[in-house]
This record gives sequence, C-alpha cells and structure tokens, in this order.
Amino acid sequence: MKIVSIGADISANDTSCSRELIRKLEADIPILVDLGAYKAALTNITGDDVVISAFVDDSITAKINRAIIHILKENSEDMGDLEGISGTPEGAGEGISYAEAKIRQDRYPDAIILSFDTYGGEEFVSNVANSTIKAAKGMDGVTDVSEEIKPGTRKIPGVGYVSEKTDDPVVAATIEDMESIGVVAGAMLGAALGNKNVYLVKRGSPSHIIPGSVIVSATAFLNGNIIDLAAPFEERTRILKV
Repeated sequence: MKIVSIGADISANDTSCSRELIRKLEADIPILVDLGAYKAALTNITGDDVVISAFVDDSITAKINRAIIHILKENSEDMGDLEGISGTPEGAGEGISYAEAKIRQDRYPDAIILSFDTYGGEEFVSNVANSTIKAAKGMDGVTDVSEEIKPGTRKIPGVGYVSEKTDDPVVAATIEDMESIGVVAGAMLGAALGNKNVYLVKRGSPSHIIPGSVIVSATAFLNGNIIDLAAPFEERTRILKV
C-alpha cells in the first residue's frame, strides 16, 4: 500500500480557493473509495492550490491517479495546472504536483502531507520542499518519504508528464505510529520555516503574503481523518512567559 497526493491550482484566482470549489471537490472524493482506495480526502488547501490524497494498493495507483485528475477537471474553476499534463515528455508544461510514499502492510495508513504555494513561481520553493524531505528521511517512526524535487520532466503514473516548470510541490511522509506525528512533522516544518520567506498557514487560508514568499500547509492524514497541524504547532511554538 502507498499514499498518493496530487496537488493542482484549479482556482479562479491566484490567492485562495472558493468555498464552492472546496465543497464540490469534497463531494466527489468518495468516488475514489468506490474505485478501490482505502481512504481518500482533500487533505491540503494552500492558497489557490488543493491536494487530494488517497491510500491505495500498488496495483491500482494508476487508476486512482487518473480518477483524481478527473475529479479536478470536473470541478475546476480554471484548468490551470491541468493544462500542463501531456502524454509525451516533449509536450509537458507547468502542471500538477505529485508525491507518493510506501506504507508498511502491518501498519495503519498514517501520513503527513505538506503542500507549498508560490505567488510568482519562486524558484527556491524546490529547495524548501527538499529540505523537509531530507529532515524526515531516516527519522525513527518514518516508513517512507516522497522523492526529492529534481530538475527535468516528471512522469506521473497513470496520468502523464509535467515539466520542471511545475512550481507548487507536495511532500508526503508515511508514519509508523501516531506518537511519531508530532516529532516528524515538527522536524519537517522546522526545516521548511528555516528557509527564507517561508510561512506556515492554516488549511484554507488565502495566500495574502508579499510576493517573493512561499506558504506551506501541513496536514496529518490519520487512517482517513484530517488534522490541520498549523494550529497546534502555533501553540506549541509560542514562547512561554516567565
């Protein structure tokens, strides 16, 4: 089993996702379970980007990925990143973001998903995403982490190709036990926020930031349940007064 996460900008504006768009996506996501996904959800809403994630058996990865793209297309306010998908490497453009990570068969499917949004395609966002991947790799309680963001065209199983112009990455890490969520997410967020001009936002917050910055949302996807990690981490990092 694995987690797959697909992120896309399908919003009518460049800073947020409308309530209607979110409502329609959430209404259609049960289709993925009907097709064989163990669990599926709209895990992240980051500025004008949405991320749909699903826990799936390896044998149906391509089918579920295609179904996610279908849901995004059917509900899009603007085709946006969907237009960058191509059947050939040569035709690939700025497109959807993709992450997958393996899950041990004897564990509940639990994961952390980070989603990044840029206003102007800030190039340093790939370094930010990669720093979170490196932070999670090798940690106790981590089963697997999605691939680092690399230059060049990328093939997404069952979907097609997107180019290196794709600029709003998604990162997924699968977790061995619930008690590791806070430790691993803390390391990943610490790595992200240690970079210049990176800000943590709550799920669904508009990206009202100075251009040149990157925002990140963090979601725990626990056996199908979604927990927005921004609020608890805001409290955990508040300096205690003495």
